[in-house]
Amino acid sequence: MEKKDKKTEVVGQGVGFERIRRITGYLVGTVDRFNNAKRSEEKDRVKHGL
Repeated sequence: MEKKDKKTEVVGQGVGFERIRRITGYLVGTVDRFNNAKRSEEKDRVKHGL
């Protein structure tokens, strides 16, 4: 029986992605459409590190 070499493939390699966050109850990628109050609220939030 002949053993075939398996090609190593990384899933998702080369695929772009956009960060999506839950801010003030909304799933968003950016805050560019938020008004000043929502931007201020996002800025004042406590950031938790990994």
